[in-house]
Amino acid sequence: MSSSITIAGVNRVYTDSEGTRVEALRDVSLDIRAGEFISIIGPSGCGKTTLLRLIAGLDKPQSGALSIDSTKITDVDPERGYVFQQGGLFPWLTVENNIAYGLKARKVFDKKKSNVGKYISMVGLDGFEKSYPHQISGGMAQRVAIARALINEPKALLLDEPMGALDSFTRSDLQDKLLELWKENGTTMILVTHDIDEAIYLSDRIVIMTPRPGKISKIIDVDLPRPRQRGSGDFLSMRRDILELFELAQAQPQPEYVI
Repeated sequence: MSSSITIAGVNRVYTDSEGTRVEALRDVSLDIRAGEFISIIGPSGCGKTTLLRLIAGLDKPQSGALSIDSTKITDVDPERGYVFQQGGLFPWLTVENNIAYGLKARKVFDKKKSNVGKYISMVGLDGFEKSYPHQISGGMAQRVAIARALINEPKALLLDEPMGALDSFTRSDLQDKLLELWKENGTTMILVTHDIDEAIYLSDRIVIMTPRPGKISKIIDVDLPRPRQRGSGDFLSMRRDILELFELAQAQPQPEYVI
């Protein structure tokens, strides 16, 4: 089950902690196909997370519109799962209770409690059901966060740099697990990342954003066959091309703000 997402002419301006008005996003438009894996890359502060929060319904634009399957996004909804950079697990709950939290909040736990074990197995955490977040590794905690989002059977999974703080081995392992889950569930996935290799390895398309105000500089089709080999000539060639585009996007002069 998956959904298409449309972002049309979205602008987002906010006020920072010092009272300064900041233009985070300017005229962002993007069509995401159902079941597609999209990565969004760009320099720090370019509005990647802001865009993800708008898709989630955690924030609202000043102008423009976002919709999922032609229905306007106005608020949060379980059909859009969200995985935060640090997982955001509840430290007082066990692995199984963290995963079950959404079912209980939606009052469907009695009907779907058998799914808890299914998703624990799906993310490779059998044997850790009774463990607390402080008793498991960072990579395992991120698997719990992904399972907690997926158990609600979302039409889209929004991933805000969930592998950013992991070591390279754990990161590669979690990337492969994420691809397995994507293939199995067919969920539309949108990943914010700073890692170009990660974006190439996972994505159907890569969206490159400019420095603030965040705009879409380029959209790259990743037409490499799966499974992808990070050391292959085609992979490294695409990495080089995207790095050049990424550097060009960062080099664009920032316009004066007229707000």
